[in-house]
Amino acid sequence: MTTYRVSADIGGTFTDIVIEPSDGPVFVGKVATTPENPAGGVINGISELVPDLADVEFFVHGTTVGLNAFLERKGERVVLVSTAGLGDSYTIARGNRHTLYELRYKKPEQLVARRDIHEVRGRLSWDGEEIEPLNRSDFQPIIDKVKTEKINAIAVCFVHAYAYPEHEIAAREILGEALPGVSISLSHEVAREWREYERSSSSVMNAYVAPVVERYLSSLQQDLQEMNMAATVHIMQSSGGVSTADSARRNPVFTLLSGPVGGTIAGTALATATNRPNLLCVDMGGTSFDLSLVIGGKASATLETELEGLPLLMSIVDIQTIGTGGGSIAWMEQGAVRVGPHSAGSIPGPACYGRGGTEPTVTDANLFLGRLGAKSLLGGDMSLDEEAATTAITQLAEKAGMEPVAFAEGILSISNAAMADAMRTITVSQGVDPREFTLVAFGGAGPMAAVFLAEELDIREVLIPRFPGTFSAWGMLQTDLRHDFTQSFFHAAATVSLDDIHAVFAELEGDGRAAILKEGIVESRISFLRSADMRYVGQEYTINVVIEAGSDIAAATESFHKSHETRYGHSSPGAPVEFVNIRVAALGALDKFDQTTARALEGGDPVIGERSIVFSGAEHKTPVLSRDRFVADFSTTGPVVIEEQSATTVVPPGWAVQLEADGSVILRRGDAS
Repeated sequence: MTTYRVSADIGGTFTDIVIEPSDGPVFVGKVATTPENPAGGVINGISELVPDLADVEFFVHGTTVGLNAFLERKGERVVLVSTAGLGDSYTIARGNRHTLYELRYKKPEQLVARRDIHEVRGRLSWDGEEIEPLNRSDFQPIIDKVKTEKINAIAVCFVHAYAYPEHEIAAREILGEALPGVSISLSHEVAREWREYERSSSSVMNAYVAPVVERYLSSLQQDLQEMNMAATVHIMQSSGGVSTADSARRNPVFTLLSGPVGGTIAGTALATATNRPNLLCVDMGGTSFDLSLVIGGKASATLETELEGLPLLMSIVDIQTIGTGGGSIAWMEQGAVRVGPHSAGSIPGPACYGRGGTEPTVTDANLFLGRLGAKSLLGGDMSLDEEAATTAITQLAEKAGMEPVAFAEGILSISNAAMADAMRTITVSQGVDPREFTLVAFGGAGPMAAVFLAEELDIREVLIPRFPGTFSAWGMLQTDLRHDFTQSFFHAAATVSLDDIHAVFAELEGDGRAAILKEGIVESRISFLRSADMRYVGQEYTINVVIEAGSDIAAATESFHKSHETRYGHSSPGAPVEFVNIRVAALGALDKFDQTTARALEGGDPVIGERSIVFSGAEHKTPVLSRDRFVADFSTTGPVVIEEQSATTVVPPGWAVQLEADGSVILRRGDAS
């Protein structure tokens, strides 16, 4: 009997589905995203591709429900419970400004109003001694307010709870008993780290999106069960691992970037398969452009990030996102043309979708210039309205006083420039030379822009993976279960005992083992990644250093010096170093199917048509190729357009095309060897 491993990734325009049968080969599908009920697109897509959902063995889902709730400010009203005397710490936040000379600087809009921050008496000292017992009577006004005003989310953040959570646990018991059904987020469970404001912010974010995510995941699980799917629903996490939906409901903040992360994890698998350890991954969809790095075969990660100026403490794949995609709208402001961040989304969509959109978008410009064909999307299942695109482009071009062709190329140039600037942010700005990387382009619109982005950064090699339009969804099938654990550990490296460090690792690994076993993974498939946050004495921030098995404190210190040199361009080997946090990532290996079974090549003539396409103001008679008809060692030169079910790749003059053994398409500049 054939069984299936299935992944689903909800995008702003399309929901991507990847189906991995036990007897191969992998196949993919795209369905329109259903914004009013995101689960609808997921279920529709799976039902169209899998005959009987009872045969689904494994299901993983990348969801942007929590992220969208935050970005659109459609989360729940939150009450923040703080230690007496510290209620203003969340409101005051930090005094630093990232853009020092910005005259119109505006403080990030926080998620909890001051009137919804409540203090309770009770305090533990820095070393865990109870200075004042938790005052139960202080909770009654909070309980009354939550009931009266029908508030559904509470965040609790007490001082020193990252090390001593007893009072937070007691607070949950008090609140949970009086307020059944209300979501309660405890700071030590969300971010078990020091820094009061950042820990409060992380807890509030978790509480803000928790009810929305809980409702969505419960609805999705119920709908799938009603369709006879017995497989456990797994959710992609921002860390690059997966967890069960039940775990995700407890700490939904860990899923905020679950969709884009799939592309980076797919990049790590691609780095191994193609022997290209350094990849610059770019994912261009309908509404956003996500980019990340794979360095030395591993995803670049961070332990802290910000969303619209609000800090989050958590293990997360380092992904940058800007509001540029195929649906980005071109518009006029003060006589100048701008592109994005406003997007047409899936409804009404670009003008060429024929769903009521009238404003020109990046997709309309590509269609108008011939780079996209009227039957290019979804293997021809979706028709594009060329007349509508022409009307939208022409009308705005007239307002701008430009010829339509030059205007359409200008739309793409503006969009490409914005994306190239974002690429420089994670490369050049951080001391990374993008010319040493292969650009991996995916997403529904990524392969159309790939070569032009490579030219902006002088990158000489572009890789288009198999199924580029669903690459992020495919990446979700390449990962394993993961839970992250942290414990504060303030000790000078010169005086700390190796036994003390190993004792902390052992405790955290015990917690990790219990969490992974609870999710159904056997002991033999559990492994751990050890690391420590270290810094020079007197520094504010830390660097995370991997602690290899068998390494000692001297080796960890040396690794810290090297990491500091790499990141900041200097180090001080003679300066004292200290540990700040000990971290363990618990991994549970999931069963995966053998993917050596490749899709049978159709063979035959790869040329399926010809279009007149504009490049740099000049028209070129350009062959249109079917990627499914490429055979081993296939090669050609631009200009060509390569079409497949999930994406279209545009190759301008001066670039060469080569099919790799793993099925990837490599694009190289004409003078590159």
